[in-house]
Amino acid sequence: MAYYAKKTGIVISVFFLILLCFIIFLSIVYIKMITPRKLPAHDATRSDTSIRGSLYTSDGFEIAYSDKLYKASVNTQSIDPDKKELFITLFSIYSGIPQEEIRKKLSQKGYVVLSYTLNSTAATNLKNLNLILIRYDVFREYEDKRGRIIQKMGLSIEVSGNNRNYVYKNILEPLIGYTRKVENQNITHVDGVKGVEKYYNDILSPKQDGSITGKRDVGFNIVANKAAMIQSRQDGFDVTLSIPLGLQRKIELELDEAKKRYKVREIIAGVMDSKTGRILSLATSNRFDPKNIQQKDYPHLNLNAIEYSYEPGSTIKPIIYAILLQKGMVSPDDMIELDNGYYKLKSYTIRDTHPLKSASAEDIIVRSSNIGMVKISKDLKPNEYHIALHAFGFGEPSGIDLPYEKTGLVPSPKTFNNEVYRASVSYGYGMRATFVQLMRSYAIFSNGGYLVTPRVSDYVTAPSGEKYMPKRFEPIAILSPQTTQQVHNALVQVVKKVIKIAQVDGIITGGKTGTARIALNGRYDSKYNGSFFGFAQDEQNAYTIGVVAFESDIKDDYYGSRTAAPIFRRIVDILLEDGYLKPIEPQPQESQTEDSKSPDNDTIR
Repeated sequence: MAYYAKKTGIVISVFFLILLCFIIFLSIVYIKMITPRKLPAHDATRSDTSIRGSLYTSDGFEIAYSDKLYKASVNTQSIDPDKKELFITLFSIYSGIPQEEIRKKLSQKGYVVLSYTLNSTAATNLKNLNLILIRYDVFREYEDKRGRIIQKMGLSIEVSGNNRNYVYKNILEPLIGYTRKVENQNITHVDGVKGVEKYYNDILSPKQDGSITGKRDVGFNIVANKAAMIQSRQDGFDVTLSIPLGLQRKIELELDEAKKRYKVREIIAGVMDSKTGRILSLATSNRFDPKNIQQKDYPHLNLNAIEYSYEPGSTIKPIIYAILLQKGMVSPDDMIELDNGYYKLKSYTIRDTHPLKSASAEDIIVRSSNIGMVKISKDLKPNEYHIALHAFGFGEPSGIDLPYEKTGLVPSPKTFNNEVYRASVSYGYGMRATFVQLMRSYAIFSNGGYLVTPRVSDYVTAPSGEKYMPKRFEPIAILSPQTTQQVHNALVQVVKKVIKIAQVDGIITGGKTGTARIALNGRYDSKYNGSFFGFAQDEQNAYTIGVVAFESDIKDDYYGSRTAAPIFRRIVDILLEDGYLKPIEPQPQESQTEDSKSPDNDTIR
């Protein structure tokens, strides 16, 4: 009996022990159920940042493009301490970040950003790494100080901003321009500051970020099912320039060599299709790397072809001559007394470097006579003078698709009432013009008499592939065909008789030099701007070419015929080599004479 009583007690004890364990289990389950858990939100939104459009040259080279920058972050407490070194090793291999740098950041508790500047390749690699780390249980749940269970979380790879890349560094600068960083909702974007980047900023800028909202998994991935809300990404449009990279680079290298040779501040050269205004090159010797702008580059950030104006010197003479021809105030064969190179106008003395007793109106242009220009233009009324220069595009924007264009300076009709001032403008002083304004005006003499609008872009391309042409302006008739041909002939004679270095076998070339003394603090300095503007033609094509060497010193080569004209010749050679021009017929090259070394009559005395 005692045996059975003892056995029954043991059974009852075991029963109550099991019951107690079951109660404890239920209590734990209940506590777990009612205890708040820090779980990730069921719904999450992932943005797909849109990017800025690219810039292309006309020969198909991508010269500027944007890509995304990514940031990688992690909750350090989610990393299993026993697998921390494995995480560090693998993250370093996949990201290229030194292990010591990662280890230092992981010493902090909570969420840390391991990098803000990962490129797209590194970001893709790290997303793949995240899957590997999850598979090997590198991440874990953990309990915070309040006893809450924190869900395990993997690596977070998110876009941190956009990055602008310039493939060819300083080529095409400062024409392309550069960008600046702008923060918007913790995302770094870029905006154009100068050049094409600025002018076409609205077209290049991204239109709409993409996004997806839906359920999120442990790897921070949004589940793209039917319930997800998706907004498509709309990137910026691409812009294709009218300038071929190959031609631009060749001309830039020529200018680099010439700058060393002539010891000048800057040399600018441009090539434009005379009939359409389409620019094939706009180059300078002063360039910079837009991704690495340094203090020494600050003076070179402006595009001086449009942002700097100067007194044009003798390059204005063909324009004044054209105005007089058009108004019937002079004919090419009219003989003008030149007073043997010495002419008194009130208290001022005007001299010609090569004195002549007389010359025809055309020869006044060919021989660059200051006295002749004063005499043939003296009857041009102030208001007519003012209006005519504006008609040639001076004193107003050229309309080129670039920002911050200067208008130069055309004297007012009241100022033109001053006889001395009116005389000085006739040979290029007392007014100011930009490089592009002069190139635009010279195009008139090889396109039949029309003022065209210069442009550096061909078209823009939408992300869908559709192409759009920017707004174009119709050419404006300025001169009659007869007047145009008369000035054209005079400029061809300048090259044949005086600036013979600008002659090229089989190509019709014409132009005019200028050597303008630079005004400084109200007085003319010992530095000069030497220039040559003209054209090169074959049977089908006509190109306007301009070259200016700024601030040549009087001790060195400073005449336009010695600095700018040889560069003009080399540019025509390049156009021939690259097939933009084709020889009409072989012609023997005349040797350069002393006349080609003579200075322009630009100096005010």
